[in-house]
Amino acid sequence: MGNFENIIFEVDDKVATLTLNRPQALNAMTFDLMYEIQDALNIIEEENSIRALILTGAGRGFCAGQDLRNRPPEGSDIVELYTGCYFDAINGIRTCRVPVITAVNGTAAGGGFSLALAGDILLAAKTAKFIQVFSRIGLSPDLGSTYLLPQAIGRARALRMMMTNEPVTAAQALEWGLVSNVYEDDKLMDEARTLAARLADGPTYALEMTRKTVDESTHNDFKTQFRRELEVNAELREKYDSKEGVAAFLEKRAAVFKGE
Repeated sequence: MGNFENIIFEVDDKVATLTLNRPQALNAMTFDLMYEIQDALNIIEEENSIRALILTGAGRGFCAGQDLRNRPPEGSDIVELYTGCYFDAINGIRTCRVPVITAVNGTAAGGGFSLALAGDILLAAKTAKFIQVFSRIGLSPDLGSTYLLPQAIGRARALRMMMTNEPVTAAQALEWGLVSNVYEDDKLMDEARTLAARLADGPTYALEMTRKTVDESTHNDFKTQFRRELEVNAELREKYDSKEGVAAFLEKRAAVFKGE
């Protein structure tokens, strides 16, 4: 589906899989790759039959970060250029219409680490590693790292990773709560597809609102968040999936959700 050169985008039943496809460069990010991610996300927005997304990498790595050879045009406004390209892709994953599973099949480094963190549920292969690397080249973390990583593992652990460039193994990531599960390398994608199929059968819009409400909690006080939860559920109760879920519960049967 789609005509892409830097990613593979496939849809099987209700599950889309977006594979970063520059294995010769450990799937390092370029402007073209990030724009293609945006295009794939636009397909998901338009295709209501798609109800879950898996994000992974081809070959032996998930993503090595930004490709330092892919330089911005001379004289360009770097901040605006990266915001329009990289932010729109990474934020598009964070705000995707469907649940996003990140299947980290190898090293996730620098901005590639940020890309992994953009998903809703992170799964990792046993050989996966997470590393910041920015200070190694005299830079401060970017592409959302300073926002996403402290939220995932706390300030102290995030700063240690950022300042020392020490890699974190999949086992350590699991202990820290950075990933939800770790699997044998050859089982990772099977497990990701199983989970994605389960989510795809769920109440997609309610799952999207769950993510949105959790994200809003980072800047709301308790009373505001309490009220926001009630407001969201007041809206959801008028939707098909909520009515179907209640009916199925009362009738002691499995609910058949439409993602509405």
